Amino acid sequence: MTGELGTVSQLWRYPASSLAGERLDVITVGLRTVDGDRLFGLVDAADGEIARPDREARWHKVPLIRTRLSKAPTSKEWRLEVAVPGGGWLPAPDPESDRAVSAFLGFDASIRPFGAQNAAPSYAGPRTEARYAKAPIHLLTTASLARLKALHPEGTPDPRRFRPNIVIDMAPVEGSFPETEWIGRKLAIGDLELTVSEPCRRCGFTVIAQDGFDADPGILRNLVRHNAHNLGVYCTVDRPARIEIGAPMRFLPDS
Repeated sequence: MTGELGTVSQLWRYPASSLAGERLDVITVGLRTVDGDRLFGLVDAADGEIARPDREARWHKVPLIRTRLSKAPTSKEWRLEVAVPGGGWLPAPDPESDRAVSAFLGFDASIRPFGAQNAAPSYAGPRTEARYAKAPIHLLTTASLARLKALHPEGTPDPRRFRPNIVIDMAPVEGSFPETEWIGRKLAIGDLELTVSEPCRRCGFTVIAQDGFDADPGILRNLVRHNAHNLGVYCTVDRPARIEIGAPMRFLPDS
């Protein structure tokens, strides 16, 4: 492949792990992560266990909880708000939002910052820790989504099942999940430069219902059968940048 591979069609960050993502027109990508990505976690208030929608049915409704971030006008610290279905936006971490989330889930749960670095100076409550070390960027192409749809026509391969940061609109490649074949390649997306580091191994999160689509074990079953359990790729950041919808993506020459 030479020249432009495709263009950015969706940009996402996930302020709170496992909760619904926040779709944006622009994101800022640093060396380690997207600005505002995965700052908070949801835990069982009784024992501090982190939410696991991929493994436990009691957490399956968590992706229906919406999230959004803003920055305080003076301190510039992140402010999280969450909304359960049918409810309004509430600040979090906060007792009121914890009550709303707990009532929605049917057991006591609490939103907490990941570590001291993500806690507001005024926050004096408990913290939690991320359950895995995330890669800086998760990239997914519409070509791979089209391949999955071809294999599983009755399914809905919505990007929200897979929680990418960047979705690239590109033409389907016959019989291929194309980005899986790019491991080690370098990409430019606008001014952002990335190295494709590894395929993204999928888990049970991909099969659970979200707003607009039903639970579907066939999604994961087809990825296991036809792409070694993978969809999309993880990338490391070589040159941080701010990118927006419509930014072109191309291969960079190998060094």
